[in-house]
Amino acid sequence: MAGGTDVNGISLRHTSQLGDGELLRVRELLDGAFEGGFGGEDFEHALGGMHVLVYEGGELVAHGSVVQRRVLHQGRALRTGYVEAVAVRADRRRRGLGGVVMEAVEEVVERAYMLGALSASADGARLYAGRGWRVWGGEIGVLGPGGPERLPEEEGSTYVWAPPGGGLLLDPTAGPLRFDWRDGDVL
Repeated sequence: MAGGTDVNGISLRHTSQLGDGELLRVRELLDGAFEGGFGGEDFEHALGGMHVLVYEGGELVAHGSVVQRRVLHQGRALRTGYVEAVAVRADRRRRGLGGVVMEAVEEVVERAYMLGALSASADGARLYAGRGWRVWGGEIGVLGPGGPERLPEEEGSTYVWAPPGGGLLLDPTAGPLRFDWRDGDVL
């Protein structure tokens, strides 16, 4: 996937390569796909990394992004590709576009990170599970301003994916996953 906007196809670009108009179209897609439940902090979390943009007839119909996070597990800080803002326009759903986005996202994770992670909505969970992402079976937490904090509301909806051949073994019984801090919704 090369940079640039395709009339029909997939574009993979860094936030810095997206113009204001294109960022506005991404935001509009996300607002529509999440029916107003995608706030400013959610959008902020999706920026600063790689964006997968899917176009049909020159229109943006699907999106996903991967941003770098650090996750502590068993005394190691794992460079993690955190998946954000995966969305398909409502009139284009159930046609495989979510899988197209995730395939490109997984390529980014596989090439640049030790681990992939995301927080899934109930609607998105089936897509991720079907692609080999697994619910983290242990404790989820964050390294907050006051120290480590547990996030029980994220347990059961945080998915992880270790790229094939990476040799990373994750053991939910060996301790929590602790994500780096960020403003707003932490995960």
